[in-house]
Amino acid sequence: MTTPRIDTQVADVIEGLGEWQRALRAQFPIITAHPELAYLDSAATAQKPQAVLDAVHTYLTTTNANAGRGTYPWANRTTTLVEQARDRVKRFLDDPAPERSAVHFTSGTTEGLRSVARDWLPGLLADGDEIVVPVADHEANIAPWLEAQRQLAGQGVHIRVRPMPYQWASGDYDHIALAELAGGRTRFVAATHVHHVYGGDMNIHRIRRAVGPDAVICLDAAQSIGHLPVCVADLDVDFVVFSGHKAMALPGTGAVWARQARGHEFTPGGWSGTPNTVGIASLTAALDWLDAAGTDRIERWTVALAARLTDGLRHLDAYEILGCRASLAADSSVQRRQGIVTFRHHAIDSSDLGFILFSHGFMVRCDQHCQGGAGERTGSVRVSLHLHNTVEEIDRLLAVLATLG
Repeated sequence: MTTPRIDTQVADVIEGLGEWQRALRAQFPIITAHPELAYLDSAATAQKPQAVLDAVHTYLTTTNANAGRGTYPWANRTTTLVEQARDRVKRFLDDPAPERSAVHFTSGTTEGLRSVARDWLPGLLADGDEIVVPVADHEANIAPWLEAQRQLAGQGVHIRVRPMPYQWASGDYDHIALAELAGGRTRFVAATHVHHVYGGDMNIHRIRRAVGPDAVICLDAAQSIGHLPVCVADLDVDFVVFSGHKAMALPGTGAVWARQARGHEFTPGGWSGTPNTVGIASLTAALDWLDAAGTDRIERWTVALAARLTDGLRHLDAYEILGCRASLAADSSVQRRQGIVTFRHHAIDSSDLGFILFSHGFMVRCDQHCQGGAGERTGSVRVSLHLHNTVEEIDRLLAVLATLG
């Protein structure tokens, strides 16, 4: 097949960041050890650069101890490591008031959202209040809020769950409809920063304008942290929840950042057990590495690769690309996809297509992607990119897909 036509802006990004990308790709041992394979599943979990692996080894061989439970040097260093990691998360998020905000470490986004729903949200709401839930996003950003509704109902407090309005043709939130839906009883909005299927930036600044200055916004940032700059001052949200393993840290690591400005103070419930100290050490190292790499450059690179992929796919009649159709051309003037491209073949089941692609060296996600009840119910193939992915991988993938048409 012919190489996809790309516009000058995309070509300039690929050429301008080529040397930077090659140097950083070389820092991923699992990637360089398997040049015959293309890892295209970073939205599920990100691969780890050598700096993160080194930080884990150093911690486990020089400092490993429990935090907050000893007075000897290893324990003191671990306690300090955890506290410094909280500050590191705040700096990474460009927190404008770190002295007031809080960071709570969790096992990942799902636990973090559940902690906000279980331990904080009930104290905000009274009988008759309303919350807005993104019913076509990841299930992890839907189920906790419905659980909170049931928890409150058991206490005699009845709240209304309003589905987030969508522009179904593009997968984006319908901010105009949201402004009409939101009212004086709208106290809380759950939202997603980057959609895990459609790849779109969900324009959180428009949500703030739609719901007004008083409603609390909780942001699922699982697909944005580590992939693009995230500035909480610009977003004006109250919670940012993310998974460390999607940001190049170890699995079982995540965080809740709480602004502590609207509503009562966020304090996780229950007894605080042993933290995942090695995971927290890996998260600090990952955030250091990502800052040094430049999340702005990571975003430009992955967005350019996604544009190249969608521009090629749109010329293959056998495939349907999910999400905004207007963004498919490489010279499109609408907002680009944030390194996630999801599609299905009109005749080949997505699971079968996944096996076929792996036989050619491509590792992709093939299923319903844990969508909420109002989301896509038919399986599809998701390609999710990171800075270690290359133009050659995209072109080779398109060539294989073309043979299946």
